Amino acid sequence: MRPRFADLFQALKDPDPVRADKAFDSILFERGNALPDLREAYAVFEDQPVVRYYIIQLLGFTEDPRAIPTVTTALADPHPTVRAEACRALEDLRARDSLPSLHSRLEDMDSKVRLAAEETIRALGGWR
Repeated sequence: MRPRFADLFQALKDPDPVRADKAFDSILFERGNALPDLREAYAVFEDQPVVRYYIIQLLGFTEDPRAIPTVTTALADPHPTVRAEACRALEDLRARDSLPSLHSRLEDMDSKVRLAAEETIRALGGWR
């Protein structure tokens, strides 16, 4: 991972919301260039659910199909906020090929994940 992005990812967990927002905005501005770093960072920050949440959100904002495998993996994340964001990111990515994985989230233990999956399935035109 390139040092610039590694520093920005670390800053996402800053307790000062202004610094965290600034880091998010910096990554968002360069999201296309940051795609390889975002994909790598999802695995690196396995013990930081807040950072993973932002990473998944940013991957969705790339609108790049190369982000889909990482976002699809996040559907099984241990934290429900990350799983729900993965559903929304797949909508942003227009990832119709992920519909079977989204359908499996309709059985998620967390109601917010189920709702996000349902909304994404409807948006992608994949309702059964």
